[in-house]
Amino acid sequence: MELHQRIVSAPVDFGAIRSEFGLASAYPAEATAEARDASDAFAGDRADRTDIPFVTIDPPGAMDLDQALHLERTGTGFLLHYAIADVGAVIDPDGALAKQSSARGQTFYLPDGTVPLHPPVLSEGTASLLPEQQRPAALWTIELDENAEPQHFSVQRALVRSRARLDYAGVQADADADRLHPSIAALPEFGTRRIEAGLVRGAIGLRLPAQAIVRSGNSDGHWRLIVEPRTAADDWNEQVSLLTGMCAARIMIDAGAPALLRTMPPPAESAIASMRRTAAALGVQWPEEQSVGQMLAGLDPNTPAALVLMSEATSLLRGASYTVLAGDTASVTPESLQHSAIRAPYAHVTAPLRRLTDRFSTEICLARCAGTEVPQWVTEGLAATADTMRRSDAIAGKVERACIDLTESTLLAERAGSEFDAVVVREANSNRPAEIFVADPPVLGPCAGEPPEGATVRVRLLSADPATRKINFAYPV
Repeated sequence: MELHQRIVSAPVDFGAIRSEFGLASAYPAEATAEARDASDAFAGDRADRTDIPFVTIDPPGAMDLDQALHLERTGTGFLLHYAIADVGAVIDPDGALAKQSSARGQTFYLPDGTVPLHPPVLSEGTASLLPEQQRPAALWTIELDENAEPQHFSVQRALVRSRARLDYAGVQADADADRLHPSIAALPEFGTRRIEAGLVRGAIGLRLPAQAIVRSGNSDGHWRLIVEPRTAADDWNEQVSLLTGMCAARIMIDAGAPALLRTMPPPAESAIASMRRTAAALGVQWPEEQSVGQMLAGLDPNTPAALVLMSEATSLLRGASYTVLAGDTASVTPESLQHSAIRAPYAHVTAPLRRLTDRFSTEICLARCAGTEVPQWVTEGLAATADTMRRSDAIAGKVERACIDLTESTLLAERAGSEFDAVVVREANSNRPAEIFVADPPVLGPCAGEPPEGATVRVRLLSADPATRKINFAYPV
């Protein structure tokens, strides 16, 4: 099923969603003042690494730049320098700003703007790794072998300066034209080897069509849905962050409590068996020795079978949470510390401007690598931070879904009775209706009747109600 579409737009107001979920973008005056006056608490103790020609890779227009990287090929493998905004150095742990960010948990992204974790004067200004600005950073140094497996890794406080601000589409175009910035010339090889290593470990990656809401180009609040392209450059860059999170988890686990990990339980064997039955019904070859991730990686993501199997694979990746290690960890099992989608222990440390947990995990790693005590405010705040992240993750998921549902139902509100081509992503069962994916405009919704899973069918839109944010299709037409 080709994912091409006509441009269909409509006016959408996301204000009601902000109100529904209590998302207040305004910061209290005291916290804003702290952000404006923030200074580096470790200014005199940093390694000067402004000699490293870092670059950032972010979506176009992004200003909250958490990460800057420099990657080089060596005689024995790769050397990665990864600079992360040092938010812990510019926030007073006992101040109003720390209290406010601890309540928010993360930045919430809506199509018409963000509800930020920190005031923009900090997250998009003095703490952001903007080009040609000296910035305090937590600098990760990771030495890797020929297979891009880490051999030595550590993190320290440093002063850095980014040289260029890049975006994913531009990096992909440069890679295709063999003109990558020298600071990331090794990224395609590194990323490819890390992806291969993940598949060998048993990692699971999904390449489902990602719906995105974008401005139609008009100035009157019109929006449209697109299938957001994902480039190889996205995947390569993702591997840098995943690797760093895995190294951070290793540092914390090896040192013992305290630790704050991002974990996910292994999928049930019954769920994998169900996927194997689905694959067989769709005619997809899946050898017994092949993992879920390897099978999915071999599929053409634009085929109906891939849509079905990747949609079903989302049921394997449930239960993600935050695990705090405190006190005696003798009874903790290695399996309980793993993130099953990555198939390794993992911690969030690469997005502290946008996510609360990263500031705490980074401070633990900095202390362990420096041979110093973990700050008391970190140890005492881990449990509350984990609770805040669980709550804010749930809200973020609901906000994203609500924005998409509102846009879908608004775009389709005047088209009741129209027919569409669709791929049946899930067949109906006794508990739920079938689920279909329509490419034009790209919407995912329930469908009455019993359309066959994996088939491309013609469906009719029964209703689309922006007030309830619900759409309903029917098969046969």
